[in-house]
Amino acid sequence: MKTLLVTGANRGIGLEFVRQYAMDGWRVHACCRNPGNADALNRLASQYPAQVAVHALDVINHRQIEQLAQTLPNEAIDLLINNAGVYPPGHGDGFGEIDYAAWQYAFEVNTMAPLKMAEAFIQQVSRSQLRTIATITSKMGSIADNRGGGSYIYRSSKAAVNIVMKSLSIDLSGQRITAVLLHPGWVKTDMGGPGALITTEQSVTGMRRVIVNLTLEDSGKFYAFDGQMVPW
Repeated sequence: MKTLLVTGANRGIGLEFVRQYAMDGWRVHACCRNPGNADALNRLASQYPAQVAVHALDVINHRQIEQLAQTLPNEAIDLLINNAGVYPPGHGDGFGEIDYAAWQYAFEVNTMAPLKMAEAFIQQVSRSQLRTIATITSKMGSIADNRGGGSYIYRSSKAAVNIVMKSLSIDLSGQRITAVLLHPGWVKTDMGGPGALITTEQSVTGMRRVIVNLTLEDSGKFYAFDGQMVPW
């Protein structure tokens, strides 16, 4: 049985990752800040009691990340998905009105946490069969694709995690670990809004198709959910 560990698993894309991988027989470690309020995730865990384990994890709490890794010392994690992310409110993200506290928080969640997760769970990933780390990013972190300006907080935090994961892919190549970045598309979630173009099922199905076809030579690349390469 292959094993997934995914952050931000209580709703949206993260919840759909849990659902699809559990349906396919994977063991899933599903992490979220407040499991007591994660009704949909808890229902999935009840539906797949032998496969889905729910863990309390606030990804900006590095000690909590380390403690979770210590509770799973012998686990082999085939796939680590850094999914937890934040998008700042519409106000405070434009020129002349930046909310610098929100900017710092976005970097803690979107940029720093994925690297901390990789550091904490490197042994578990290393001993697995697939040895894959996938980080959910966004085309809004693409410099070449930025034609609209604005969104300083979100764009910068995603551009930053892109370079973090690119460096990680190089540093982990000797351990034959594949680290990639995934753009999920504009998805109908609480973050993406009702006007988005695709459903969580479409997004996750596409990203899983990308993941299953990865080789070590793909490490460090930036893919959209449909398999297309995204420019840096």
